[in-house]
Amino acid sequence: MAVKLKSSYVVKPAEPTRAHRLPLSVWDQVGTITHVPTIYFYQKPSQQWLTNSDTIINTLKESLSRVLVPFYPLAGRLYWIGRGRLELECNDAGVVLIEAESSSKLSDFDDFSPTHPEYQYLIPNVDYSLPIHKLPLVLVQLTKFKCGGFSISPTISHAAADGPSALHFISEWARNARGEPLNTVPIHDRKILRAGDYSPPFDHKEFENPPLIIGQLDSREERKKKTTVAMLKISKTQVEKLKSAANEGITDITTRPYSQYETMAGYTWKCASRARDHEPNQATGLGMSVDSRWRMNPPLPRGFFGNATLDVVAMSRSGELLEKPLGFACKKIRESIEKVTDDYVKSAMGYLKNQEDLTKFQDLHELGGTEGPFYGNPNLGVISWLTLPFYGLDFGWGKEIYMGPGTHDFDGDSLLLQSPDGDGSLILAICLQVGHMDAFKKYFYEGIAG
Repeated sequence: MAVKLKSSYVVKPAEPTRAHRLPLSVWDQVGTITHVPTIYFYQKPSQQWLTNSDTIINTLKESLSRVLVPFYPLAGRLYWIGRGRLELECNDAGVVLIEAESSSKLSDFDDFSPTHPEYQYLIPNVDYSLPIHKLPLVLVQLTKFKCGGFSISPTISHAAADGPSALHFISEWARNARGEPLNTVPIHDRKILRAGDYSPPFDHKEFENPPLIIGQLDSREERKKKTTVAMLKISKTQVEKLKSAANEGITDITTRPYSQYETMAGYTWKCASRARDHEPNQATGLGMSVDSRWRMNPPLPRGFFGNATLDVVAMSRSGELLEKPLGFACKKIRESIEKVTDDYVKSAMGYLKNQEDLTKFQDLHELGGTEGPFYGNPNLGVISWLTLPFYGLDFGWGKEIYMGPGTHDFDGDSLLLQSPDGDGSLILAICLQVGHMDAFKKYFYEGIAG
């Protein structure tokens, strides 16, 4: 193996923090509760960072220790408390920082595709065979390459932080490393999102298991099938072409045009249904995550730290997705997103609070589970990273040359993010079954050709 682990450090907050049990909101305890990795690649830095071989790792270690003081729950551990529920023990147990070396060069990674055989070894390995209270909530791996460049891969428990909160932590860590003060104080009071005695007046279809392949009684067979990942770039011109197609036929001037996300998610849904060669009456769901921070009344305070995203599902049949224009799929998606109001979020929290056990709402694939929602064939999940400030992570040696999602190998998982080129192009990172990927790419690019 080209990557060799050199050292592993447990990094604790630079000063003692308050020891207590932090009750979690229902959003922390459903959906993905395992770790979510990202990875940043950096060119060889200037000589000041190379005079001492330990300068980079020490900078990361010391700034991480300091930033864990305001973000102290991330140095804690999760505990099961029964009925599929979790609490966070704030105990300064620490996070893990790994130092590794690779015999490869940055140029060996070409376009930094996650299908590169070494890619998975650049990301911290989380040993899910251990009890959950033994697992750090944050693991970070620094890997130095032969050319002098290096990668940094933060991997953060989704039970502790959703995308906006994880990026809040990472960006403040980088600011600390640069010697800058905290920009936004994290707010750890999750009682703001504790479910009250709110009777659910809505029908929460998003908490039901998504459709199965016609004739199958469960998703076990689909879960077993081998998957592959593709990173597909779509130019600004191609995006605009799809948006024009999506909005064709809208005559009401008060109707807001379909957004980039609605358009691309709808198009991806159509292409996946076609590539999977579904029967026309095959039910299919498109899963999405909606940030409720600004949809609550009043909105959640700036700096709220935790999970505030609600998963919703658009439903259709493959036949009508393929027969009808793109705007049909986009309309389904918009309707699902727009129903997320303050009342809807409170209703969903009340629904989950009243459940005897939350296990069936948790994505436990990483833990070897076969229960929980499965958004593989015939379904799809399209998560938007379009508005998240992923790029420009500077710890003092300059910004990254590439940032991407970590490895993800679950059928139906996809992410939509801005291209780092800043030219208006987008990237679709998608995982599908090996038997479907070639057809998907063919249909995907055929529809935007010209």
